[in-house]
Amino acid sequence: MDDSVFELTVLTGMSGAGRTTAARALEDLGWFVIDNLPPTLMSDAIDLARRSADVKRMAVVVDTRGRSFFAQLSQSLAEVASGNTRINIIFLEATDESLVRRFESSRRPHPLQGEQRIIDGLARERELLQDIRGVADQVIDTTSLNVHDLRRRIEAAFSLDSNPEFHITVLSFGFKYGIPVDADMVADVRFLPNPYWDEQLRPLTGQDQAVSESVLERPGASSFLDHFEDLLATMREGYLREGKRLVTVAIGCTGGKHRSVAMTEALAERFRGVGIDTVVFHRDLGRE
Repeated sequence: MDDSVFELTVLTGMSGAGRTTAARALEDLGWFVIDNLPPTLMSDAIDLARRSADVKRMAVVVDTRGRSFFAQLSQSLAEVASGNTRINIIFLEATDESLVRRFESSRRPHPLQGEQRIIDGLARERELLQDIRGVADQVIDTTSLNVHDLRRRIEAAFSLDSNPEFHITVLSFGFKYGIPVDADMVADVRFLPNPYWDEQLRPLTGQDQAVSESVLERPGASSFLDHFEDLLATMREGYLREGKRLVTVAIGCTGGKHRSVAMTEALAERFRGVGIDTVVFHRDLGRE
């Protein structure tokens, strides 16, 4: 990256979705993190950071706690983008059911619920956040992630050891548990025979060699990987032109145990083979 380009990450999303965990992960990676910064002060904060030889990357946590200030976020980001600053917007998401459980377990009210229910506060927050979610570079669904999983997702995308031009997360999942809301692309590999019906393969997973070989040797598996790799190569150029460097690809089968896991591992290996920074997550592995 050009040393003259300042790197700014805007960390936002639903209350209770893990912003604090993500911010701490970035801080541990060497980022200068500011929590609950009013958007109107963003330009001033960047100017101060640029003057410091110690600050190379800055992350700001911006959310609806800022109330009326939050409405000025889009304008502030446009002003920042007009300078020599590269912006990444990370949006943390989770289902209402999951967020309600988290608030109830912490015995804390939602910042926007007032005298109403938690679910009412969540509805209001989703309405306020819909525009920034729509332009986010990466949406991370934390519904099924624990704090350690979330830290690994952040560390994989923002490690100081590398500054990749393009980063892909390949995620396996089971359709029976729902389609990942944070996926930029979703592929269905249920067209392949299911190893579940083989009694010897049933207790194994797509990470085991026997299952992987069984899946990858099926008619259509290799062709699917070829075409999907070509498709991502085409889209990669467009993503980079649009300034999108973080992409999540989700590969699904019925339960997220055999076919999707094997195909995810194979696809990730191909991406790494052509020099793309790639990380793998198996969302539903172990749920059956």
